[in-house]
Amino acid sequence: MKIYAALPVMNEPNVEKTIRDIWAQTQPPTALYVCVNQPEIYKTDREKKHIFEQNQKTIAALNDFLDAKIHLIDQSTTGWTSKNHGVGWARKVLMDTINEVANPEDIIISLDADTEYPPEYFESVTTIFEHSKIVALSNPYYHKLTENDIENRAILRYEIYMRCYHKNLVRIGSPYALTALGSAMAVRVDAYRKMGGMAPKKSGEDFYFLQQLCKIGQVATENSIVVYPSSRLSDRVFFGTGPALIKGVDGDWNSYPIYAPKLWNEIAAIYQNFEHYFSPEDYQKLKHNSKTEAQLLKFCHEKFDGLRILQYLKSNHAKNPQSDEISLQENLKQFEIPINFSENFSFKTAEICFLDEVRNALV
Repeated sequence: MKIYAALPVMNEPNVEKTIRDIWAQTQPPTALYVCVNQPEIYKTDREKKHIFEQNQKTIAALNDFLDAKIHLIDQSTTGWTSKNHGVGWARKVLMDTINEVANPEDIIISLDADTEYPPEYFESVTTIFEHSKIVALSNPYYHKLTENDIENRAILRYEIYMRCYHKNLVRIGSPYALTALGSAMAVRVDAYRKMGGMAPKKSGEDFYFLQQLCKIGQVATENSIVVYPSSRLSDRVFFGTGPALIKGVDGDWNSYPIYAPKLWNEIAAIYQNFEHYFSPEDYQKLKHNSKTEAQLLKFCHEKFDGLRILQYLKSNHAKNPQSDEISLQENLKQFEIPINFSENFSFKTAEICFLDEVRNALV
């Protein structure tokens, strides 16, 4: 079993440190593939030209690292010219390139240049794949706080949202109970081939990627080694951590509400009776194609997948919205997590240390 590392890079002035950290791992990768990228139009866009210029500096610096184990994919000197661009497309190009040289039993570890990886991370990933039949790993994560309380409040609010979402997926027994972070996932090469590779998404590629892997095998979610994604504000993708923090700093969390337990209970009820959720025609088609009850249940979950869950939550929350503060307290009660909230608790005014306590209780 060989380990291949995939690192997309755009506007990353400290990527050299990331590469040094990768080779300082207790088990370094067999090879590291780096894709420095940006749309071609950034070369002449007054507001984006600095990204192209930084990428060119990165490429010049990387030339000092390049050897038989470090491979550069330059999508900056000639940038993306089609609608296919962004970190999602860079991850796909990296994984497709690795797929051409890797063996079925090998592992691809997906990285980000602004994420901190403890020295034992690669070794821990290898151990997990060696001792199980999993097809992929969605690794535990933890955003470190900074000196900026405004940004800290935003990242804590976002991480509380993600952790409530994940814990509810676990609670209702969803096959899609994981958190999708492109900087914290790994996949077995034969599984990558079986799923037909990564879908070309500008952002959210990690969500669709792991969702598809859940449909072909088990995706592990536990590891004693945690990775530490960046808490910085970023607009490089359309949705995800960076854009969420930009909106969150301005107090806009409409795209990331904390969903009330009752909505998750409704999904749990659907799990118990898919026949009443699907149309008679759709359900009969699934039943006709199933040889066993277990296969029928699998087909139902594949149809009512992670995306359908999110759509259900968004739609029904919009019909009967509830404040994030109330939903959070209801969730903690549901999880039997004892936290003492003040009578006028608000995400906007709560102490950073209290929000951190809530976040840590949900880890």
